[in-house]
Amino acid sequence: MALKIEIPVWRDPEGNVVACVEKLKVMRENLEEIAQMAQDAFEDAVLMGCEEQQVRDFLVAMMQSLDNPYRSE
Repeated sequence: MALKIEIPVWRDPEGNVVACVEKLKVMRENLEEIAQMAQDAFEDAVLMGCEEQQVRDFLVAMMQSLDNPYRSE
């Protein structure tokens, strides 16, 4: 089953549109792969008896906890 995800217009930190076709292609492919993996994990969890909202909340928290190794501090 193909997931219906809306891909936004990507912007750089200064607000400029990221227009490189190859970069956009890689980004779309990566996000589609992540979405499918998350969907598969979600379905498995529900089939194993996990509470749906808890799984959703965990997936959101996992995404929010991603580390940016390129951030300048």
